[in-house]
Amino acid sequence: MKKTLLFLTLLLSVVAFSQETIQQDSLKTVTVEAQRKGLKKSLSGTANTTLVTSKELLKAACCNLAESFETNPTIDVNFSDALTGTKQIKMLGLTSPYIMITEENIPSVRGASQAYGLSFTPGTWVESIQITKGAGSVVNGYESISGQINTELIKPMKDILFLLNAYGSTDSRFELNTHFNKKVSDHWATSLFVHGNTRVSKNDMNDDGFLDNPLGKQVNVANRWQYANPETGWVSFLNLRFMKDDKQTGELNFDPDRDKLTTNYWGSEINTERLDFTSKVGYVFKDMPYQSIGFQNAFSNHNQQSYFGLNQYDIKQQSYYSNLIFNSIISNTMHKFAAGLNFTYDKYAEFVNLTDVSRIDNSVGTFFEYTYDDMDKFSFILGGRLDYHNKLGAFFTPRLHVKYNPWEKAVLRFSAGRGKRAANIFAENQNLFASSRTFSVLDTNGKIYGLHPEIAWNYGVSFTQNFLLFGKSADVTLDFYRTDFQNQAVVDVMNSPQQALFYNLRGKSYANSLQLDFNLEIIKHLNLRTAYKYYDISTDYLSGSFQRPLQAKHRFFGNLEFATHIADKGKQWKFDYTFNWLGKQQLPNTASNPEQDRLPEFSPSFSVMNAQITRTFSSTFEMYVGGENIGNYRQEKAILGSDNPFGPNFDTSIVYAPVFGQMYYAGLRFKIK
Repeated sequence: MKKTLLFLTLLLSVVAFSQETIQQDSLKTVTVEAQRKGLKKSLSGTANTTLVTSKELLKAACCNLAESFETNPTIDVNFSDALTGTKQIKMLGLTSPYIMITEENIPSVRGASQAYGLSFTPGTWVESIQITKGAGSVVNGYESISGQINTELIKPMKDILFLLNAYGSTDSRFELNTHFNKKVSDHWATSLFVHGNTRVSKNDMNDDGFLDNPLGKQVNVANRWQYANPETGWVSFLNLRFMKDDKQTGELNFDPDRDKLTTNYWGSEINTERLDFTSKVGYVFKDMPYQSIGFQNAFSNHNQQSYFGLNQYDIKQQSYYSNLIFNSIISNTMHKFAAGLNFTYDKYAEFVNLTDVSRIDNSVGTFFEYTYDDMDKFSFILGGRLDYHNKLGAFFTPRLHVKYNPWEKAVLRFSAGRGKRAANIFAENQNLFASSRTFSVLDTNGKIYGLHPEIAWNYGVSFTQNFLLFGKSADVTLDFYRTDFQNQAVVDVMNSPQQALFYNLRGKSYANSLQLDFNLEIIKHLNLRTAYKYYDISTDYLSGSFQRPLQAKHRFFGNLEFATHIADKGKQWKFDYTFNWLGKQQLPNTASNPEQDRLPEFSPSFSVMNAQITRTFSSTFEMYVGGENIGNYRQEKAILGSDNPFGPNFDTSIVYAPVFGQMYYAGLRFKIK
């Protein structure tokens, strides 16, 4: 409480000081300012896409990609367990495996990297993020069900000469980012990104004997090359990247050298090494700027060695991805199309408690996507792809996006599409290893762990209206999406607290998502962003039909941002405040546990508040301070059976709220342009 009052006092003091600074600095301001939005929604784009700009990414710490959505109402951010500190994202109420996550339009977070992959991209590397609700484009693949998130990294041709970003927090997490950039010639430029982070101290704020956040360290290095020659029409990107991430969590007294895979103390280590190489080569036809051909290739080697108490889980994935795309027009630029070929290869060496569940997946496919745009009010994208997969068989994937502008500053959108994917049931549910649950796959006639592929249809409608309210810019958006599963790899934690069951859907499973957004410029430089979200997500389990566990049915989001005028030499104050309220959540069944290890059927509702203050001293130097969960809300009983971690009731996976409590941080950014 004292920390909260101290932070709020500091916030009010800085606001008061900044108001005086505004009056002084405004007399010196001679440049014309153009307000740049952090989130952009186009009225002309066919798909329901939100662009997250670099400005938005600076409103919070955004240490990695998983933490880049805290100020964005489109994405829900939750913790996946009580030990690893890993943040899980959801779109339309569905977890990240149902989202196509790409990096510069090449699939990135998938398979073995699904649990922790979002934390492997440092936030300072990101230039922008495009978030598309509903079925994505067939050009990028067939796996997208609830949406697509594409990350664009900073381009060497546009990057500054040098960036230094340093960060430290009260939970003993420290980070350092450096960017080095050089323009080698008129057509070549290269960037070197170096990232390191570590957490060095043990924290146990809830006194349960377990670390609230893992000890760990990460080294992440990327070298990017860009070639561009407008005269010949050739463009190219080459990227080489290495990442090593080590985490240790568990009981405070756990020593891995002494206690690994013993019952002395419960502990866990998750050690990951990853190597990536990607290339993109494109050619724009000289006399036909509307026609181009592109060739994308990506290789990755992902190796995770881990154990959770007495449970061992190791997975190595070697992947190759190739995509050939041809873009042109039919008659005129109102009729465009993209066509191409795609090949994917994944080799999994996977061991669950020494049981070998390794496999090889490969697929080849072709796609065609037609776009009509009357350049005025109406446009649509109709796409389809035909794929053959050695585990999923041959199948067709249709996708449709429609946009219509019924009147000025309004847009109505509709989308529908089918998605199909192989569920990596162990890699995607690693949080369950940190429990005493036994794993059982109840079906045996499928080709992926005995299960059939997941198949779902997603369709939705969205309406946006921009207008003036009291002479200030405002907009309102209402959208509704529904996902119907024809088959699903059901993860059942409702049957028994001692079991985790996996089986093919035996009934119905659906997800309804309703979202209402209202945004307003209250006064110049003071902007309000709000959203209400309603989820109705139900699955038929063996023991009955239940709402999806750990998913709030009602959520409210609010964000308030204020920035002063840009003064002489780029001086400016920026303030940001985010409020999240989550309603009650269905909890997994613990009714048969002893009373001290039993949870209610539903969690209580709660709210979380984050804030950040940034002071820009010049165009090359700025500092920021902030706080997360400044209301200090913490979940009670985050770890069940913590007093007997090798007993039958131990479970760290039932996390519906923050575990750590208040966290404050500070950092700086220094640039050489």
